[in-house]
Amino acid sequence: MNIYQFIVSIPLFLVLAFGLGFIINMIVKTTWAPSYVYILLVAFFVYRSGGMNGLDAVILLTGLVGVILSGIVIRTLRKKGYRMF
Repeated sequence: MNIYQFIVSIPLFLVLAFGLGFIINMIVKTTWAPSYVYILLVAFFVYRSGGMNGLDAVILLTGLVGVILSGIVIRTLRKKGYRMF
């Protein structure tokens, strides 16, 4: 993997996972379900591909951070009185 690809992939996965997690949280109304789904999907793809290297792990962990942040943001918005759908 090229260093430029690595640098671009980190914020890309963070924002992509945050956005998808936020939308799923609004629709399903469960705070941590996207986190579990993300972990299961990553485990499935790692098992299917036969493993991963360190750079892939960093990128995938950044995506996990994005999903967790979306859960925290949704929970905070609900506590402050905002209703999602």
